[in-house]
Amino acid sequence: MRFTNRVFASLALLTDAYPSTDEEQAVHVEVDYPDVERDLVPWMPLVKWFLTIPHYIVLFFLGIAEVVVIVIAWFAILFTGRYPRDLFDFVVGVARWQNRVAAYAFLMVTDEYPPFRLSE
Repeated sequence: MRFTNRVFASLALLTDAYPSTDEEQAVHVEVDYPDVERDLVPWMPLVKWFLTIPHYIVLFFLGIAEVVVIVIAWFAILFTGRYPRDLFDFVVGVARWQNRVAAYAFLMVTDEYPPFRLSE
């Protein structure tokens, strides 16, 4: 997950650094691993995938918007030399949302349903 986020940050023009496979760079991803017996409900993995369907519908459309924003940001960087803050925050927010949903549905590190928001 860490390397994937570093590659995404590079492709989304969020960082200039070539993504490293072993060292942490400008992208910081922290995943708190749970105490499985105490923190997780045993039968939840069976329904988590279904519960995330609404998230993936919204994230699909946000992903389309994200591509448009990245193209606009590319031109903004080309002409002004900087990434507009609002566009940067949008792209980072969508990435955070995707990470929260992945941590819930596939990494199985939490049973807390991810919120529908771009902020932390």
